Amino acid sequence: MACALSAQKAGLSYQIVEKGCLVNSLYNYPTTMTFFSTSELLEIGGIPFVTISNKPRRAEALEYYRRVAFSNHLKINLFEEVISVSKAEGIYRITTSKSSYEAKNVIVATGFYDIAVKLNIPGEDLPKVKHYYDDPHYYALQKVVVVGSSNSAIDVALETWRKGAEVSLVIRDAEVSHRVKYWVRPDILNRIKEGSIKAYFNSNLKEIREHNVDIETPEGTVTIANDFVMAMTGYRPNFEFLKKIGIHLSTDSKSIPQYNHDTMETNLKGIYLAGVVCGGMDTHLWFIENSRIHAEMIVTDIIGKLKQTD
Repeated sequence: MACALSAQKAGLSYQIVEKGCLVNSLYNYPTTMTFFSTSELLEIGGIPFVTISNKPRRAEALEYYRRVAFSNHLKINLFEEVISVSKAEGIYRITTSKSSYEAKNVIVATGFYDIAVKLNIPGEDLPKVKHYYDDPHYYALQKVVVVGSSNSAIDVALETWRKGAEVSLVIRDAEVSHRVKYWVRPDILNRIKEGSIKAYFNSNLKEIREHNVDIETPEGTVTIANDFVMAMTGYRPNFEFLKKIGIHLSTDSKSIPQYNHDTMETNLKGIYLAGVVCGGMDTHLWFIENSRIHAEMIVTDIIGKLKQTD
């Protein structure tokens, strides 16, 4: 949307193609989520984001971006997945699940929230295993294992516990991540200290079964009763799609896409990256607040190229 606003302001023709609903990734965030960023840092296109509290919630963000789309009459096609991007005679052809388009430039802003990082252990395909979290009420009076120690995992642990779940945390490190929101981390540490939430540190989930799970701990394998497993192990960009287009990725474990840091253009002339997809597996590198500048960088480069051809 930020790229569309910049393109619109510059007088460029554009089209947003979104495979899900409007701001699909934000929609799939937990219903109770509070952003770490302030509302000012989530603004796009210089349009004010006014909230009562300093840190907006998911519902407020959805309302803001919906208003931005409506008030600026952004050209957005929803529930339309891009299948392929190919080039012929200097023009890109974008084939989707519903139509096809032609463009001189393509901006890929697909984020990283669509594909969960799997545990790759027996039983992960059971219906009780969730990689996405919606609302805590569903887990009331249930035995819940939460895997992970970053913001998503800690939010799930605290919120489901407060709705009456019996919560066990499985954390592969020796402590709760220091990346956890500063007003949340003391809460989880106190719940663990008092025994309200059981935490297994330096541990890994080993196997999931219908009514129990095995946890590999420093003291050996522990088996506990279980109704649901919340695998909050992170998410990753759609690397297969990027490679299919022809974008080069780094050969290390981070799989960072290749792009010019001054223009955001990839190794493919006319194809740009914007937003958190730029970080590859380093998903803590880019956020809405620090990647909003990508839109102006990209449009500035496109305009500069147009001027050179005039």
